[in-house]
Amino acid sequence: MPRRVAVGIVTGDKTAKTRRVEIARLVRHPRYGKTLRQRTVCYVHDENNESHLGDTVEIQESRPMSRTKRWRLVRVVAKSRLVDVSQLRGAARGRPGAELQGPAAEVPSAE
Repeated sequence: MPRRVAVGIVTGDKTAKTRRVEIARLVRHPRYGKTLRQRTVCYVHDENNESHLGDTVEIQESRPMSRTKRWRLVRVVAKSRLVDVSQLRGAARGRPGAELQGPAAEVPSAE
Protein backbone atom coordinates (compact mmCIF):
# COMPACT_ATOMS: atom_id res chain seq x y z
CA MET A 1 0.00 0.00 0.00
CA PRO A 2 1.46 3.44 -0.93
CA ARG A 3 2.21 5.94 1.78
CA ARG A 4 0.13 9.11 1.92
CA VAL A 5 1.80 12.39 0.97
CA ALA A 6 0.47 15.80 2.06
CA VAL A 7 1.46 19.48 1.93
CA GLY A 8 0.98 21.73 4.95
CA ILE A 9 2.29 24.72 6.88
CA VAL A 10 4.60 24.48 9.90
CA THR A 11 2.85 26.01 12.94
CA GLY A 12 5.23 24.82 15.66
CA ASP A 13 9.01 24.36 15.71
CA LYS A 14 9.87 24.57 19.41
CA THR A 15 10.88 20.94 19.92
CA ALA A 16 14.04 19.36 18.51
CA LYS A 17 13.49 17.26 15.38
CA THR A 18 9.69 17.61 15.62
CA ARG A 19 7.43 20.01 13.77
CA ARG A 20 3.70 20.67 14.10
CA VAL A 21 2.17 20.88 10.62
CA GLU A 22 -1.38 21.98 9.82
CA ILE A 23 -3.11 20.78 6.67
CA ALA A 24 -6.03 23.05 5.78
CA ARG A 25 -9.07 21.80 3.89
CA LEU A 26 -12.56 22.96 2.93
CA VAL A 27 -15.58 20.78 3.74
CA ARG A 28 -19.23 21.34 2.84
CA HIS A 29 -21.73 20.95 5.67
CA PRO A 30 -23.91 17.92 4.90
CA ARG A 31 -27.24 19.59 5.64
CA TYR A 32 -26.76 23.33 5.15
CA GLY A 33 -24.19 23.33 2.36
CA LYS A 34 -22.02 26.00 3.92
CA THR A 35 -18.31 25.61 3.21
CA LEU A 36 -16.35 25.21 6.44
CA ARG A 37 -12.61 25.52 7.02
CA GLN A 38 -11.12 22.59 8.87
CA ARG A 39 -7.56 21.59 9.64
CA THR A 40 -5.66 18.44 10.40
CA VAL A 41 -2.68 18.65 12.75
CA CYS A 42 0.23 16.26 12.13
CA TYR A 43 3.44 15.93 14.10
CA VAL A 44 6.36 15.46 11.73
CA HIS A 45 9.88 14.10 12.22
CA ASP A 46 12.45 16.60 10.88
CA GLU A 47 15.83 14.91 11.31
CA ASN A 48 18.02 17.89 10.29
CA ASN A 49 15.80 20.70 11.65
CA GLU A 50 15.41 22.07 8.11
CA SER A 51 11.95 23.61 8.47
CA HIS A 52 10.88 26.56 10.60
CA LEU A 53 7.70 28.40 11.56
CA GLY A 54 5.58 29.37 8.55
CA ASP A 55 7.35 27.14 6.00
CA THR A 56 5.29 25.12 3.54
CA VAL A 57 6.44 21.49 3.68
CA GLU A 58 5.73 18.17 2.02
CA ILE A 59 5.29 15.28 4.47
CA GLN A 60 4.91 11.53 4.09
CA GLU A 61 3.24 8.95 6.29
CA SER A 62 5.70 6.68 8.14
CA ARG A 63 5.98 4.20 10.95
CA PRO A 64 5.16 5.51 14.45
CA MET A 65 8.21 7.29 15.89
CA SER A 66 6.57 8.30 19.17
CA ARG A 67 3.12 8.52 20.70
CA THR A 68 2.09 11.37 18.38
CA LYS A 69 4.63 11.39 15.50
CA ARG A 70 3.44 9.41 12.47
CA TRP A 71 4.84 11.53 9.62
CA ARG A 72 8.28 12.46 8.28
CA LEU A 73 9.50 15.50 6.38
CA VAL A 74 10.14 14.93 2.68
CA ARG A 75 11.14 18.46 1.62
CA VAL A 76 10.60 22.14 2.27
CA VAL A 77 8.41 23.42 -0.58
CA ALA A 78 8.63 27.15 0.27
CA LYS A 79 10.42 29.09 3.00
CA SER A 80 8.48 31.51 5.20
CA ARG A 81 8.49 35.23 4.47
CA LEU A 82 7.68 36.13 8.10
CA VAL A 83 9.84 38.72 9.88
CA ASP A 84 10.69 38.30 13.55
CA VAL A 85 10.05 41.76 15.01
CA SER A 86 11.82 41.11 18.33
CA GLN A 87 14.94 40.03 16.44
CA LEU A 88 14.83 43.25 14.38
CA ARG A 89 14.54 45.45 17.47
CA GLY A 90 17.36 43.64 19.27
CA ALA A 91 19.70 44.06 16.30
CA ALA A 92 18.81 47.75 15.97
CA ARG A 93 19.73 48.33 19.63
CA GLY A 94 23.04 46.51 19.23
CA ARG A 95 22.28 43.67 21.62
CA PRO A 96 24.69 40.73 21.54
CA GLY A 97 23.24 37.52 20.15
CA ALA A 98 20.59 39.35 18.13
CA GLU A 99 22.17 38.94 14.71
CA LEU A 100 19.72 39.05 11.86
CA GLN A 101 19.04 35.83 9.98
CA GLY A 102 16.89 34.88 7.01
CA PRO A 103 14.32 37.34 5.64
CA ALA A 104 14.78 39.66 8.64
CA ALA A 105 18.31 40.49 7.43
CA GLU A 106 16.89 42.07 4.25
CA VAL A 107 14.68 44.61 6.05
CA PRO A 108 16.38 47.96 6.83
CA SER A 109 16.31 49.13 10.43
CA ALA A 110 13.93 51.97 11.38
CA GLU A 111 16.15 54.67 12.85
